[in-house]
Amino acid sequence: MKFILQTNRLLLRELTPEDAQNMYLLNLDPEVIRYTGDGPFASEAEARLFLENYDHYKKYGMGRWAVIRKSDEAFLGWCGLKYIPDFGEHDIGYRFFRKYWGLGYATESAKVCLEYGFDALGLTTIVGRAMRDNLASIRVLEKIGLRFHGDFDFEGHSGVVYRLDKQIASL
Repeated sequence: MKFILQTNRLLLRELTPEDAQNMYLLNLDPEVIRYTGDGPFASEAEARLFLENYDHYKKYGMGRWAVIRKSDEAFLGWCGLKYIPDFGEHDIGYRFFRKYWGLGYATESAKVCLEYGFDALGLTTIVGRAMRDNLASIRVLEKIGLRFHGDFDFEGHSGVVYRLDKQIASL
């Protein structure tokens, strides 16, 4: 398996159809998807179909990557960059099993994804979007250097946009 990125504790790789069970279980937890606007997969087969058709790696050269803990090869969740054509923006996002919340994995993986986006992919701006009530996610965005940029409608909920430009990240 080819790993895209790594940190001291984590390996990030492309998601594959073999991750279907983990993706199904991840989205099955209502607390995990509470602030995402996503619903759970109806079945593991639906998660597999989603992964089989996930084309962001080929289409945009980036995507959401599986986050694997080095020490025991546990699948913790996912993190990565996504191009959003409707906004013409590159977005940082993350989702982890609840038992791994509060251990710094989101911040650690998001930071290396941000660096990869600027350094390897040549992106000039990366944004993060969150529902205003998702304080933990907003805190991760702030920890990795993104700053409040504005409000937006997050599928009928009050949302915020955070942003980091490469020039600022390089200072």
